[in-house]
Amino acid sequence: MKTRHKQAKDENFPVGSRLIDKKLRPLVAEYYRFARHADDIADNPKLNMKEKLRQLSEMEDILYERIDYKGHKLAFIKKLRRDFISENLSFSLLTDLLTAFRQDARNYKYETWGQLVEYCRWSAAPVGRFMLALHNENPSTYLPGTSLCVALQIQNHLQDLKYDAKLLKRVYIPVDMMKKYGVKTSDLLKDRETPQLNRLKKDILQKVQGLIKEADILLSIVKSRRLRMELGVILSLTVIMLKKLEKGDVLAKEIKFSKLDWFKATLQGMGRGLLTKRKTLTTKGLE
Repeated sequence: MKTRHKQAKDENFPVGSRLIDKKLRPLVAEYYRFARHADDIADNPKLNMKEKLRQLSEMEDILYERIDYKGHKLAFIKKLRRDFISENLSFSLLTDLLTAFRQDARNYKYETWGQLVEYCRWSAAPVGRFMLALHNENPSTYLPGTSLCVALQIQNHLQDLKYDAKLLKRVYIPVDMMKKYGVKTSDLLKDRETPQLNRLKKDILQKVQGLIKEADILLSIVKSRRLRMELGVILSLTVIMLKKLEKGDVLAKEIKFSKLDWFKATLQGMGRGLLTKRKTLTTKGLE
């Protein structure tokens, strides 16, 4: 099992796709580059914890201009800083990600479902808030946006269960849930799911379905037509992946989308994004 280095095109869900307004795509790409670079640091098996934390702190120091960085490798952060200021975007959309990656660098263990969800609020929710803020959406969209991002993150954890446990020595399944179903860390390294792990997986998938239901309102409250279509595609892909994870064996082989899955999700999602009737939002919420 080889270490991975994902690019935007390798992600399971759209990252700044062509559905996003052309003028916004460069900043979306810059944001993704920041997130991916930090993720690669946290996931690099050749670096010890101290070095990972040092490099992550360096990224934050450059962002806040605490150091006079003269190199080229991280010079993109300077441009990202300028663009964030220009767009009046909060640096917390970047530093929250670094908080999550520091937890990854420390191989933090999550005792409860609540702790795992809280981690996802750092590791995934900032991406949703960034996209919504970039499109000047009402802050009332942030809560269902967070539900969607948490659901996507946990889905990815299930897909990468064996890889994370074997290569990164990292487990994202809450300890109390593993104890409830009698699942051991060694079970995550086997060639096939045990009956206990299968039951645990289905419990997690039910929780993810609940998060998706909370997120579904986004299609009726987001004002940007392009972003609604993007969200429609993401929601359709999420439903497809839920079914694949439920039927498939996450240890036996990598579970991923087929070209047909992408085609169906694109058609269905864009249609939902265009046809869903919009509700009016105020600063207090739904009217």
